Amino acid sequence: MEEPFWTRPLDELTRAQWEQLCDGCGRCCLVKLEDEDTGAIHHTSVGCALLNADSCRCRAYRGRQKKAADCVRLSLRNLATIAWLPPTCAYRLRFEGRELPAWHPLVTGDAESVHAARVSVRGRVEASEDQIEIEDLPDFIALWPKRWPKKRWL
Repeated sequence: MEEPFWTRPLDELTRAQWEQLCDGCGRCCLVKLEDEDTGAIHHTSVGCALLNADSCRCRAYRGRQKKAADCVRLSLRNLATIAWLPPTCAYRLRFEGRELPAWHPLVTGDAESVHAARVSVRGRVEASEDQIEIEDLPDFIALWPKRWPKKRWL
């Protein structure tokens, strides 16, 4: 029996397979703040203006870099340099040589499993970045985007 494609090294994946690694959690689409003194990254509960907080997907995925200048396109080249990826991110996990979690849609065959496991931003986005003044963003700093879900769902 052939191994699932997501267990192969990242540099062996096709573009379509690379895209399928995304679990659709939306955590990477939350606004992040960097402490100028320490370089520490703080996630917020504020979503990118392009984030659909219900589906946890980008409203303009194909043209997102033109509409959101700070949007980062993940690639094998830049993966090692992106420190703010959540610990649950499939790209980060596979880059580190780790397996996908049991709730990942590729493992379960169900796109809703990431939401059922409370990994996604669904129901947790407090505002869109176009609704918040920049100086108010520190009021929305959240710890959960940097954490694994507390309880096992399977």
